[in-house]
Amino acid sequence: MKKSLTIACIVAAASGVALPAFAFEPERPVEFVVTAGPGGGTDIFARTIQSIIAKYELMKAPVVVTNKGSAGGAEGFVYAATAKGDAHKLTFGTNNAYLLPVRAKVPYTAADLTPVAALASDEFVLWVNGKSEIKTAADFVEKAKAAPGTLKVAGSQSKDVDQILTSMINEATGADIGYVPFKSGGEAAVQLAGDHVAANVNNPSENLGQWQAGMVKPVCVFKSEKLKSDAKVAGDQGWADIPTCKDSGIAIDNYAMPRTVWLAAGVEPEVVSFYADVLKKVSETPEWQKYLADTSQSGTYMSGTEFADFIKKDEAAVSAVLKREGWLAN
Repeated sequence: MKKSLTIACIVAAASGVALPAFAFEPERPVEFVVTAGPGGGTDIFARTIQSIIAKYELMKAPVVVTNKGSAGGAEGFVYAATAKGDAHKLTFGTNNAYLLPVRAKVPYTAADLTPVAALASDEFVLWVNGKSEIKTAADFVEKAKAAPGTLKVAGSQSKDVDQILTSMINEATGADIGYVPFKSGGEAAVQLAGDHVAANVNNPSENLGQWQAGMVKPVCVFKSEKLKSDAKVAGDQGWADIPTCKDSGIAIDNYAMPRTVWLAAGVEPEVVSFYADVLKKVSETPEWQKYLADTSQSGTYMSGTEFADFIKKDEAAVSAVLKREGWLAN
């Protein structure tokens, strides 16, 4: 215990933040519930945090990862929701934690969960085939409007983040773009590389290999500012060379999928504060910065009021799309 506190103090001192005293600290194993299968993005997210906590001894209790990813992650969230007041179950997901109950009939609501923190964001990039004549977002919109209903965007799943973004593009531009769902972003990448669809809206890492091979190319990123990375990825181009969509022809300021952590409802405030502090320390380590770079994600730590405000804004924006498309669960 003494060694754990000493190393935690070193981490806190390195970040310039005083180590707070907490009325709570787990004294038995903490379960990391992953709302996805082994090897996926959410699983890697949770296991990276697990390894950093262990390396820096940020809490004395051991961490055990379990995967409950069926039904689009609903299995994991239902499991968490039934553990009301349990301070030893952290659940890892994305914005699906609060959006699943909006777009699907699942046996839990967002009120059954307590938000702890968001530590990263998967950005969305508009990609086209490497041989496409499309060079800018404006070119993409022009081509879509020239042949309404014929231009197809590939994406992962139906009524999920990729299709929601495609709907937002139609709304923002007045175009009529079709959507073709596949099981994963990897399948959507293969379809685009094979020139079977006109575009996809994959995360940076999902199309990375095809970009490096010249089979696809990025058009724009759905972000208020360019991605920040000096590394060259494909030839002399890097993530920072991709223009923003809002500046190049599609008026969507920001669209991202946060990596989030939750507790069940009914936990005490000091429990939330303890885990938020641990996760904050995780986000300040060099190992976390490497994880962000390796997965082409943006570091966006949020907790407390900031995270609650983000959830409220994101849920309202997505609900508006779901209502417009007739995809609301109720």
